[in-house]
Amino acid sequence: MRLTEARISHLSHRIRKALRQGGLADFPDEPAAHREAKAVFDTYARAEEEADAFAREKVSRLSRRVPEGGREWEVLYRKYFEEEMARRKL
Repeated sequence: MRLTEARISHLSHRIRKALRQGGLADFPDEPAAHREAKAVFDTYARAEEEADAFAREKVSRLSRRVPEGGREWEVLYRKYFEEEMARRKL
């Protein structure tokens, strides 16, 4: 699922607000903090999309056909997806 620019911006505002209200962080340069939070979300979303494509490709290249949507496909997809995310240290 690709996060839209508006959704990323909204999440950035919510997280910074929660951190500020919880006394966990202070952001002297709000615009810079906002840009950095958006960049982190965007990087993670892009990595997730790439891991998704990798997992789907790996399942499709198995020697036996595994129909998408079935239990076995879900287990294999999740396994390959999680391995790829771990490889990327995410």
